[in-house]
Amino acid sequence: MEYGLFELLNLLGALGFFIYGMKVMSEGIQKVAGAKMRSILSSMTSNRFKGVFTGFTITSLVQSSSATTVLVVSFVNAGLLSLTESIGVIMGANIGTTITAWLISIVGFKVKIASYALPIIALGFPLMFFNRDKLKFWGEVLVGFALLFMGLALLKDSVPDLKANPEILEFLSRYTDLGYLSILLFVLIGTGLTVIVQSSSAAMALTLVMANNGWIPFELAAAMVLGENVGTTITANLAALVGNVHAKRAALSHLIFNIFGVLWILILIRPALNLVDWYLVSSGSNSPFASATSIPIALSIFHSTFNILNTLFLIWFVNFIAKTVTKAIKSTGEDEFSLEYISTGMMNTSELSIEEARKETVRMGEMTQKMSKQFQNLIIEDKPKKQKKLLKKIRDYEIITDRMEQEIGEYLMKVSSNGTLSNRSSIKVTSLLSSVNDLERIGDIFFQMSRDIERILKSEKKFKSKQVKNLQDMMMLIDEALKIMHGNLDSVETNNSLEPAMIIEEKIDALRNELRKDLTKDIKKDKYDPQRDGWYKDLFHLCEKVGDHAINVSEAMTGEKERELKEELESE
Repeated sequence: MEYGLFELLNLLGALGFFIYGMKVMSEGIQKVAGAKMRSILSSMTSNRFKGVFTGFTITSLVQSSSATTVLVVSFVNAGLLSLTESIGVIMGANIGTTITAWLISIVGFKVKIASYALPIIALGFPLMFFNRDKLKFWGEVLVGFALLFMGLALLKDSVPDLKANPEILEFLSRYTDLGYLSILLFVLIGTGLTVIVQSSSAAMALTLVMANNGWIPFELAAAMVLGENVGTTITANLAALVGNVHAKRAALSHLIFNIFGVLWILILIRPALNLVDWYLVSSGSNSPFASATSIPIALSIFHSTFNILNTLFLIWFVNFIAKTVTKAIKSTGEDEFSLEYISTGMMNTSELSIEEARKETVRMGEMTQKMSKQFQNLIIEDKPKKQKKLLKKIRDYEIITDRMEQEIGEYLMKVSSNGTLSNRSSIKVTSLLSSVNDLERIGDIFFQMSRDIERILKSEKKFKSKQVKNLQDMMMLIDEALKIMHGNLDSVETNNSLEPAMIIEEKIDALRNELRKDLTKDIKKDKYDPQRDGWYKDLFHLCEKVGDHAINVSEAMTGEKERELKEELESE
């Protein structure tokens, strides 16, 4: 009992070591990349073929498709990768993981990066004490990289029952003569084994040991490999449990891709294995059906060929897979409050968290645009039932913007309180907090404007046709201001020109002044209705206030406020 507890603590400690190394490295990479993070990822995944190559390369280097897919899920979670881009990377990761089998088969062991960990730390640790941010961040990357692989080595050594004593799996040899049923059973065993070990590479090594010892024949070893392909998707799906709807979709697409591949190859498994056998025999090697020593190379050929063919076939259906998982995992809906990007997952780091908050702020900006459209419909709507619906929608959106401001604000404060933000990131947090506050005020103003319309409807008075036309003209300018504001929010660049926003702001101010003069003339001509024209005056003044808040957001997101804050920091 004591020994079992000690083993468990070893396993948990190794897992903690591994996760901490991943966190340090991930944060370091994001700090080094900074604002270029998204453009780097976009260029690497700009089309599905580049995405496949990226997934293959990363997985070949880190020797873990699980690590790659978990990273992909976290990037999708933060909005750094789109769903379609992530599917290509996941496909490439499946091909990359086949390198493990070749290393084991040909070299006989995996390349032990962990053995270089201490020299890497020796190089990286001094860099962490430099004053220059770039060098300091590169130091974090190197130390995190070393810790990650040290943790991975410890993690593998902490699963003694399966690795040090593979003979405990010898009982499986009893179930090798059930025909096609045996193949299906060993697919399930391969899946279960990968879920337990949490590494398809480790499960592959165990499969090769079992086949090499003659416990299972070639066809059942191949079935186990197919099961491992399904089992490896569990890690990404577990990571996505604490992620948002986009992360869950990316993880599900991985599962669909692998399950579909396993289904079609199971139908053709006997011809496929016979083809591998023919190739080896014709090359002068022993048949894997007759010689256990030939099985490792045969499995490597089978594994690589299967994943390459599966990718070549399904790469043309990336959009279809994306649509399928989008339908399967629906968003909670625009009328129901929910944060789509912000999550509480452990994989999040400061830079990714800021990007998640920016994505939510973009959604908030979209919400104000919808409120603008609904208000415009309300001005001209004459059917009481539809008027009530529009009033309710605007009220619902105002509640949502209030809650979004609170939650995004709290999230950003947590991000800034961890003490790992660079100056640039701190300025980004300040700009986002300012923008979120302005967007919430826009929501409040639209709600206030809808209340004015509700009052005039209850009073059974109507605006003059000229007044309705003036409000529509003003709202057209507001729409343009909100559109420019949203574009600035959604742009990853911080040096966009503020001029388009300023031009619209000046037009809004000019129209407000013109309407105010017209109203003054009406008063002089004794054509003024205190109640009706009072509401009218409130409305065009409130419209101008929306324009003020929109220009505030554009200033924050184009870097105008960022430059001011930077100057303040430098002067202190």
